[in-house]
Amino acid sequence: MAKMQSTLKNMVLSLTGITLVAAAALAGVYQLTQKTIDMQKQEAENQAKLSVLAGDEEGIAVMAETDGFGGKMKVMVGFSQDGHILGYKILEHSETPGLGDKAGMWFQNADKPGQNIIGRKATGKLQVSKDGGDVDAITAATISSRAFLKAVNEATKLANVVAVVDDADADANSGASMVVKEGKEENHE
Repeated sequence: MAKMQSTLKNMVLSLTGITLVAAAALAGVYQLTQKTIDMQKQEAENQAKLSVLAGDEEGIAVMAETDGFGGKMKVMVGFSQDGHILGYKILEHSETPGLGDKAGMWFQNADKPGQNIIGRKATGKLQVSKDGGDVDAITAATISSRAFLKAVNEATKLANVVAVVDDADADANSGASMVVKEGKEENHE
């Protein structure tokens, strides 16, 4: 077998071929795994709905998304029919490990009222104390704390819309991704 000369043309052709093979392999793996990934995300969202409602069959679960310090933060929040926060679950985030990622537990600390939003009346006006509110920010992660509270506030607004709007109009007006209303599961996109 003859050895190929090391010319610019041969190097470009070789790298192009390798790149095309790698891209095709990556696209194939993506196609094979995408359905499984989507199913796992849907299952995680369904589990989050159940956990944020804390057994309240008449509650509403709403998902909201906002920008955090490290990227998008997606939060599922459960509300009672009388407008109190039942629970929350962070579904996705890119916050700093050991700092902003503490939001998953920080804001439900029953031993520290300034850190606990569970049971509070959902007003859509939760703020960290640095901004004049009464919620303690995560130490060294104020931006992540603001983002989390912004997502909860957005979910509150969406929950209020969903609670008022007829089911036929909920898809167009609420922006809510998933709702549990009066014990019935509904998907909204």
